[in-house]
Amino acid sequence: MRVAINGWFWDQPTTGSGQMVRQLLPALLQADDALEIVLVLPHWTADQVTAPSPRMQVVAVPCHRSHLGKVWFEQITFPRLCARMGVDLAHVPYFAPPLQPLQKTLVTIHDLIPLVLPAYRGGPLVRLYTALVATAARRAHLILTDSQASRQDILKRLRVPEERVRVVHLAAAPHYRPVHDATALCSVRKKYQLPERFVLWLSGFDVRKNAAALLHAYTWVAHALGDAYPLVMAGNLPARDTPLFPDPRRIAMELDIAAAVLYPGFIAEEDKPAVYSAATVFVYPSRYEGFGLPVLEAMACGTPVVTSNVSSLPELAGDAAFQVSPEDTRSMGAAIIALCVDEALREEMRRRGLARAAAFTWQHTASATLDAYRKTLQS
Repeated sequence: MRVAINGWFWDQPTTGSGQMVRQLLPALLQADDALEIVLVLPHWTADQVTAPSPRMQVVAVPCHRSHLGKVWFEQITFPRLCARMGVDLAHVPYFAPPLQPLQKTLVTIHDLIPLVLPAYRGGPLVRLYTALVATAARRAHLILTDSQASRQDILKRLRVPEERVRVVHLAAAPHYRPVHDATALCSVRKKYQLPERFVLWLSGFDVRKNAAALLHAYTWVAHALGDAYPLVMAGNLPARDTPLFPDPRRIAMELDIAAAVLYPGFIAEEDKPAVYSAATVFVYPSRYEGFGLPVLEAMACGTPVVTSNVSSLPELAGDAAFQVSPEDTRSMGAAIIALCVDEALREEMRRRGLARAAAFTWQHTASATLDAYRKTLQS
């Protein structure tokens, strides 16, 4: 079996699509000795790829680094190249399959944010692009998605037959595991100016991620615990304070908790396991997720988690995390306080989290993806 994979997001490992393609390909090659992969990339990405096997061919194609260039790559370059190379199957690992596929095509849809959340629909060009890829997804031979919650969104919003939508869970990357080495933990604390004890937020700052609710919850935490457990809000802060990207610094000042919140900025991928491991609690109060990979990453590092009880997050977290309504800031604050002050509870949630994360592996993801490939070829 020879499969072509759209690698547009290869050079964006901080995105879900970028993480997926980087982790899935070696797992697929390991799972099937007869599989051949053709990874199709924009030309500026080629020098970032080292093929893990002779059975993986990297094809870099010239294209414009622009929105129009991306659409041309997805709709024209990728399907034509697949046809020319005679692959058995094409896989687009994000929401952008070709409108006119020239061979059997699968698409992985991680979420339907532009269709579900009005704030993310953008201007006329964004809405036109969303309509294009939604129509194209209905023509794909099979749709894969990360969770049952996303599957229900796809069935409702795209109106495709149930048998054409399959759930294939993702997993945390293998390097996400507890970091116990004191030198490594000390080094990461020094690098990002982290305190000895802290509550961690590691996410984007768009309104869906719900930073405002966490900051409101932290008025309860700061009142109960003083400055013993500051909130560390890691990630690139918004360049401007807008309704879609509210600035947490303004909100913290308005709530009079600015002294309790730290902003270390962007965390490098290789440092994330140590940062998770150093944290007392990880909080992920998102309003909508197709999967919610940071929850698994934190669990895999042995960090107790407080998350939301909406969209895919209950499916992912199970009984291994505190689940609260994203609107219920008092319950959110209470869960954080309980984990900070109760060592036995922390240990229990740490144990549950490690076991839960271990149930999600890229080997399982690869096996389910290969099964989807085979079923598609047989249809």
